[in-house]
Formats: sequence, structure tokens, C-alpha cells
Amino acid sequence: MKTPPLLPPASIGILGSGQLGRMLAIAARQMGYRVHVFSPDRHSPTGQIADQEFTAPYDDLDAVRQFARSVDVVTYEFENVPAATAVTCAQFAPLHPGPQALHVAQNRLREKEFMVKHALPVAPFVAVGSLASLLVGLEEIGVPAILKTATSGYDGKGQALIQPPTTNLQSQATAAWDAIDHQSAILEAFVDFEREVSVVAARGADGSFAHFGVIANDHANHILDVSTAPANVPPKVAKEAVAMAQAVLEALDVVGVLCVEFFLTGNGRLLINEIAPRPHNSGHLTIEACATSQFEQQLRAICGLPLGDTTYLKPAAMANLLGDLWFQHDNPKSEITNHQSPNWTAVLAHHPAVKLHLYGKQTARPGRKMGHITALAATGEEAANIVRKARARARARVGIPL
Repeated sequence: MKTPPLLPPASIGILGSGQLGRMLAIAARQMGYRVHVFSPDRHSPTGQIADQEFTAPYDDLDAVRQFARSVDVVTYEFENVPAATAVTCAQFAPLHPGPQALHVAQNRLREKEFMVKHALPVAPFVAVGSLASLLVGLEEIGVPAILKTATSGYDGKGQALIQPPTTNLQSQATAAWDAIDHQSAILEAFVDFEREVSVVAARGADGSFAHFGVIANDHANHILDVSTAPANVPPKVAKEAVAMAQAVLEALDVVGVLCVEFFLTGNGRLLINEIAPRPHNSGHLTIEACATSQFEQQLRAICGLPLGDTTYLKPAAMANLLGDLWFQHDNPKSEITNHQSPNWTAVLAHHPAVKLHLYGKQTARPGRKMGHITALAATGEEAANIVRKARARARARVGIPL
């Protein structure tokens, strides 16, 4: 029997309270839904938008039950939600995407094994549980290679690069093993990629599929810096990337939005790097660029509504705004006072196409994602140029040169 769609003013439950939850909450409120959020943080980016904020540790299952009873459906805005928390929620309300997607995405080794099982291409890898197994893995994989913690790593955290020469391989391996605090890990062959791209896509409760095409991603210090859509890749590559993303969503039986991140090599080969079973940083540009944003699409999918049109109105680009912008160039440890915050007037004055999104985070830190800007233009390259130059103007303050 087909489940009827969940219509406004039903309550949407969000596990996690960062910027992804905030933008989902904005989309939900716009469509007339109520929003409840659960996280350990009070007055969070999502909590500022939500109707009700449940503040408790994720392992406080009594509080989790209270939260789950208060909503009609539950989703999550980051994949490091404890499994017990997600399972507890699912006892009281539908959980989308389901526990299987969460289970796979939470562990890099499980993620890679899942891809191999479903004949999806990944870089060579081996499991690492000790220094001895790391040395054996290096013999098998070769160098350069990257050692990554199996869990909890993001934006380059929990990673160590091992590279030639091999004459000091033992000392490099020991240093890498120490750097990740002897945690369960995965060793991956280093991929000499030409660029990084992603596909943000959605699957409805009825199995319907929609995608936002291929998005090109530029990183700085392992953190996403600028995304551009549509990516300038050959049509054959774009078709293959979308097909792989659909295969992942179907194999995981996802209801909701999921992002697949790829390495694209110089010979046009795609390798899956990782997945995120939720809206993704690279998809933020869809808010302005597409008929339906990734956040509205997530809402539609988890509520059993028809998926929306993902047509691009124009090419677009997004630039992240990191906490570094709040700090002085000559003294990165000296935080700028509130009245000397980034010059948003100068940012918006650069070009009328620039749109500003701030996440409501109370404290700026170097590397912390505080917001983003987007722009639409005749080409993706032009849009990327606009957001880069506009972001540079954020430092147009007294005593801080552009």
C-alpha cells in the first residue's frame, strides 16, 4: 500500500544543527512545514530557524525518543550521527535516508567495500589496523598513498600522506600511524587526478530519480573553496557520473538527497572518492541556480512529494566563506571584533548577481565554514570569477588591504 505524502504543516525532524540543517529548515518553513532540531548545541544555526530545539547529547536516548515522538519524519544533516540515535528515531518516525546509507557512509572502509561489491570504481585500498598492516599495505599499494581514519575524518582531517622516497618508508609509516592516533584506518593509493567533481542527486520514495548534473569543485587546504556548475567535462563523463550516482542511491535504497564525490583523471576516468547521504556543500549553488534547490529536493523526497525540476536557470558558482575572513592577515590568531567584521557591503557591491548566505554561527575560527556566496552568469567560469573577486572584497576594511 502506497504511503500518502506528508503535507504541511507536518513536523520535520532534523538530527544535527549546522548550516545544512539551517538551509533545509528554511526550505521547510517556506513550504509551511514545522521544524524540530536535535543536537547538543543551543541557539545553533538550525535552531535559530526551527520551531523547536531539542538540546541534549546524541547518546541521550530518552531525549532522542522525546524528539522523535514530536515529529512526522526524521532526516539528518551530517553522517556522524550515532547509529543508536538513528535507530531509536526510526522506531517512532520514518528515517530518511535509511540506516543502511548512514551505516555505509560513516566508515570509509565500509564505503569502499560497498563500491567494490556494486562494481563501482574506486582507487586501490587496503584496511589498516596496526603499524604492521600499514607496512604490508604500502608494499601492496605502493607510494604515494594516503592513510585515512576509517571514521570521523572530513575536510582533510584524520589523513596522512606517505610519499617517495621509499628509503625512509618505515619512519614515514610510523609518523603517519602516530598522526592518526593509531585508529582503525584505510590506506588508499594516491590518485593523480585532473579535477574533483560531484553529483548531487535525489531519489523519491517511489524510486524516481533527479540530479543536478556534474559540479566542478576546487579545494584549498583540503576544504571546498569554489564550486562551479555545470562542470566543463565531456558529455560522456557527465553521463557516466550521473549513472554512478544513481547506482549508489538505488543500491542503498536512499530516499532523499545524496552526493557522490569523484576524482576525474587525465584520461577521463572517474573514481568515486566518497559519498555523503545528505545535501552537500557543492550543491549550495542550487539555491539560486536551479528551479528546485537541493534542500527543497530533500524535503520533497523525505515527505513523499514529487521531486522538483532541477533545471539550471543559468550557470552558477559558489565560494565558501571561512572563518579566516574574520581574522587579520598579519595575525591569524587575533580575532577581529564584531564592528570590524567582513565587509559584506563591499562583497555585494562587487556585482549585482552576488548572493550572501551566512550561517548564524556565533564564533569564527580559521577553516570553519561561516557562510557562502553565489553568483549566476553567462558561463560557469564567469560566475566563478565573480564570486572569487567578491569574496576578496570582504577584507576591504581599515588597515586590511584587499
